[in-house]
Amino acid sequence: MYARVARWEGGEPEAIRGFVQRVNADAGSGPPEGVPAKGLLLLADPDGGRSIAITLFETEADMRQGDATFNQMSPGDDAVGSRASVEMYEVGAEFRL
Repeated sequence: MYARVARWEGGEPEAIRGFVQRVNADAGSGPPEGVPAKGLLLLADPDGGRSIAITLFETEADMRQGDATFNQMSPGDDAVGSRASVEMYEVGAEFRL
């Protein structure tokens, strides 16, 4: 399993809250076309103006494809902040209690 971690900063609280609502509403239809993701964890700090999206992929090749697709997409409303960084990892452990 692999993870692409994208971080945004400088967002407006209501814009971030609205973005979170849109992602939750769209979750049932799966990831965007061209993003072979297996899961998503969206962390939001609206009052702090920041958020982190951790997208999970089955293979490194899938992660690279998803990264290329995400890099071509516009996040939409600039009020959600500016992308501060993107990092990629191999998942060392995953569990939920």
